[in-house]
Amino acid sequence: MGVALVLIEVLPSGALAATAPGLLAAAARVGEPVAVIVGPADALSGAAAEAAGLGAVRVLTTETVPDALTIPVVDALAAAVDRERPDLVLASNAVESRDALARLAARRRLPLATDVVGVDRDELGVVAHHSVLGGAFTVDGAPTFGTLLATLRPGAVDARLESRPLVVDSLEVVASEVRAARIDGFSETVAPSSRPELRGAAAVVAGGRGVGSREDFALVEQLADVLGAAVGASRAAVDAGYVPAAAQVGQTGVSVSPRLYVALGISGAIQHRAGMQTAGIIVAIDKNPDAPIFDIADFGIVGDLFTVVPQLISALEAHKN
Repeated sequence: MGVALVLIEVLPSGALAATAPGLLAAAARVGEPVAVIVGPADALSGAAAEAAGLGAVRVLTTETVPDALTIPVVDALAAAVDRERPDLVLASNAVESRDALARLAARRRLPLATDVVGVDRDELGVVAHHSVLGGAFTVDGAPTFGTLLATLRPGAVDARLESRPLVVDSLEVVASEVRAARIDGFSETVAPSSRPELRGAAAVVAGGRGVGSREDFALVEQLADVLGAAVGASRAAVDAGYVPAAAQVGQTGVSVSPRLYVALGISGAIQHRAGMQTAGIIVAIDKNPDAPIFDIADFGIVGDLFTVVPQLISALEAHKN
């Protein structure tokens, strides 16, 4: 097998982004997963050890230029591609990583596949899997030349690799002449929450217009807390002011692929289905038996969610106790 480079984001805290395990597991289907970590010097050793613990066979590290955006990451990836000659470069479909891979593709004239739900290898080379047309179809794409660059939908792969011994190499990067935007300053806003982040969560409970009001949306949050799930919403619920726009799941919101997706009062318009149809198990509760969400649900309950959900919460709490 060849090499699959994996760009892993480092959070301001110095920890790896939650997408790291899935990225490494997905890349291992194509080649030996080699992590690329670009970050501040004081965070590199800890981040490298964490990457090895998640299954990276080697870790390539380089110190980022202070306050510079994107371009240092592109320079590092270009150096890693020259050194490793990989069959695949994989990154999260998050804004920063997607931007970096798009710039690398333009700089090196390499093929780019975005928002893939998996990668594989056949007798001809690397294959990228896409969920398209609102999740109605899964299609495969493959490059006809060069290294494939791909961004993976967070949560699409929940497999995990075994820990590997730590092998770290310092990546020699020659800075390009491309001008980079810089951060003049920022302030961090901490919003304490026991819930997981929506993007990449293993379980999501989402509410739609059928919830009825901002106050009644608390029922969605209660079920999410019992399940240890993230909270999502349809665009209709966001437009109605039930929840902030950051909770929107769908074509114009966040795409998620959790193991469990619970839809409460969501009709299942194609735009919403585009962002959640690749979930492992879909549970839908709606009083309309003809709601499109039931066409893709693994389990469906036709009924008043204000009757069904409190019973579900009570049953789950009793099971925990």
